Formats: sequence, C-alpha cells, structure tokens
Amino acid sequence: MLRYEDFLQNLAHVQADIAAACARARRTPGEVQLLAVTKTHPAAAAEFAARAGLRAVGENRVQEAIEKRALSTAPIAWELIGHLQSNKVRLAAAHFDRVQSVDREKLLPLLARAADELGRTLPVLLQINAGDDPAKFGADVAEAPALLESALAQRSLRVDGLMTIAPLSDDPEIARRTFARLRTLRDELAARFGVPLRELSMGMSGDLALAIAEGSTLIRVGTALFGARPPRV
Repeated sequence: MLRYEDFLQNLAHVQADIAAACARARRTPGEVQLLAVTKTHPAAAAEFAARAGLRAVGENRVQEAIEKRALSTAPIAWELIGHLQSNKVRLAAAHFDRVQSVDREKLLPLLARAADELGRTLPVLLQINAGDDPAKFGADVAEAPALLESALAQRSLRVDGLMTIAPLSDDPEIARRTFARLRTLRDELAARFGVPLRELSMGMSGDLALAIAEGSTLIRVGTALFGARPPRV
C-alpha cells in the first residue's frame, strides 16, 4: 500500500487531468466527479479517499467490499461497479450506497424487494454495453428502454443514470464512439421517459479525457490513484 502523501500526489495529477479535459470540452470540473476504485486494495485506500475529500469509492466484488467496509470508519459512500450475481443482491442492497452495475431486468425486482425490506430507496445505474463488447457485461443498447421501464416501475429503486465500460483497444476512437453512444442513448431515454438520468458513469484512468469530452459525469479511477493492483491471494 502506498503512503498517503503519494496518494495525494497521484490524486493531484488525476484532478489536473480532469480539469484539463474539462477545459478542452468547455465544461467545468465541478460537473465531473471522481470515483476512487479501491478494488483489491486494502481498506486503508478508502480511508485515504475520505481524508482527501472524495465522495465515494468503487468496488467490484460484493464480499470483498463488505469485509473492507467492516474494517473502515471512513465517512465515504461505497458503490458497486462490478458484475452483480443474483445470489448477492441482498448483500449488495444492504452494504452499498449505490449499485452501478444493474445490467438485466431479472435483478430489478430482487434489488427492489431487498431495498424495501431494509426500508430504503436504493440508487442504481443501468449498465449498458454501449461498445457491443462480448467481453463486457451490460445490457444491449436495444434492451435499454425495457430495462429502464422496468427499473422505473420499482418503487424502492432510484435510477440515477447509465454506466458503461469501453472495449479494451489501442484505438481511442473505439472508446470515444462508445461514450458518445451512451450519451445519445441517455438523451433519448430521458426524453422518452421524462426522467433526468443525470449520471453518465464512463471513463477510467486511460480514457477519462475522451469520456469527459463526450459528457461523462463520473470517472472511475483506480490504478492512477493507488498504483497497480496487488495480485489476488
């Protein structure tokens, strides 16, 4: 685990990159939030993010996040950004402040029921495979209207927006097209269903500038903040 001072240096570099990308896109940095991705890093990573004033951290695995959150007293929100299995829905609803990876209709009534039993409204994002990447999770673009309609019908869920992960490629145009497609889809869905869908969670360490240029409101960054992920034991 890196030192807090090193984390602050990394954070300053990332924030400068975000500010520069916003300037090029004629956006204000306040329009783009930074989600510190702490997956596979120790619980101290969340403490670092909280001390530095970040709003939230992102985790890929439900059980790993539960264990780390139990060790942490950090006043910070925890968001699930990894694939959610049906048998982990109740745990996710109980331990995450928002679930970004809702990618199929089957999850929606399960999440809503779990949230209702907890007496809470659970914020979610709908994960869309906007890059048509067979290696990525996410609903197809054509499935998005039905997924949103089903989500909006769940009284214990609040749909904040959409999320996507660009295909892994050396061609930046592929990522740009993926992000532009998600933004266009968001605009179409917002108009059709009369909901704001303010959040566009797209862009990571390597493609955040492209994502910001295409309208991202939430950048998910791990390696650039915390260094290379340690190997799993």
